[in-house]
Amino acid sequence: MARQGAAARARSRARELLVKALYQRQLGGHDLAELRAQFAAEPEFLNADAAYFDALLASVLEEADSLDGLIARHAARSLEQLDAVGRAILWLGLAELKHRPDVPTKVVINEAVNLAKRYGATDSFKFVNAVLDKTVKEMGPEWGRAPG
Repeated sequence: MARQGAAARARSRARELLVKALYQRQLGGHDLAELRAQFAAEPEFLNADAAYFDALLASVLEEADSLDGLIARHAARSLEQLDAVGRAILWLGLAELKHRPDVPTKVVINEAVNLAKRYGATDSFKFVNAVLDKTVKEMGPEWGRAPG
C-alpha cells in the first residue's frame, strides 16, 4: 500500500512539473529537449515519476494542435480566451485520457481539477472539469475509456 501511495505522489509531482513545462512551452516556445533538460534539473524532479513526465510531455508537444481542437470543440470559450495555465492543464488531462488507459478517468479529471484549483484562475477548475468530462463522453470509447 505504501508503495502505491509513493507512486501516486510521484505521478502527481510529474503532473505539476508538466503543467509548468507546458506553460513555459506556450510562452517561450521551447522544444522537448530544452524542457526536459530544464525540468530534470529541478530538485523536485527527483521525487517525480520521470518516465511519466517524459511520455506525456512528448505526447502533448506532438499532439498540441489536435488537443487544441478537442478543447475548442468542448469549451464554452475560444482558445484565444483561454489562459496558458488552463490550456496546459487541459493539454495534460487530454493526453492522459488518450494515452494512459491505466489511469482511471476519475483520477485524471480529479488531478486536473486539483491543478486548476492550485495554479489556475478563479473557478478555472469548473471549466477544466467540463471540458474533460465532455471529451470523455465523446472520445471515451475511441480511447478505450468508459464514458462518465
